[in-house]
Amino acid sequence: MSVLLRVAGVDEAGRGCLAGPVVAAAVVLAGPIAGLRDSKRLSAAARARRAVQIKAEALAWGIGQASVIEIDTLNILQASLLAMRRAVAALPWVPDAVEIDGNQDPDGGWPTTCWIGGDDLRPAIMAASILAKTTRDEWMLELDARNPEYGFALHKGYGTPQHLAALAARGPGVHHRMSCAPCQRAPAACAA
Repeated sequence: MSVLLRVAGVDEAGRGCLAGPVVAAAVVLAGPIAGLRDSKRLSAAARARRAVQIKAEALAWGIGQASVIEIDTLNILQASLLAMRRAVAALPWVPDAVEIDGNQDPDGGWPTTCWIGGDDLRPAIMAASILAKTTRDEWMLELDARNPEYGFALHKGYGTPQHLAALAARGPGVHHRMSCAPCQRAPAACAA
């Protein structure tokens, strides 16, 4: 008799941003889901469709995040690993094993395999990539509704020319990562 392992794929989104949290997702697939790929290789509309499908068809999924304060306090790598641990902890049970995108083990106490380029190789990691990205993008849209002057809806917190111009004109707001050099170089913080 063979025992099916509940393997969680884990990935994060927002590691290279200047603003907003870093978000991780953990997904345990119940079976194949057509059209899974690295979230960066899908259009926003395709990601949104796949996210709905993943949430409906996965055996389990969980979301974890690390705040801007945690990013600035710990550093982005440690905050990303914290978000990954929180995503796995958000699952309804402890998985039998975890597959991580990248080469850093979040050291959550579960058997872990790190996959460099795993978001292109392992279906559960692809699903986690999609959920992490869509969740973070939704949060950045909400942030944009409260702080439209930074254009978060357009760049999702990444260091685009538009975002850098807004930083230069307004200074960083409370949602910016002050551990990032462009935020440190910007004029004094505003009260946004």
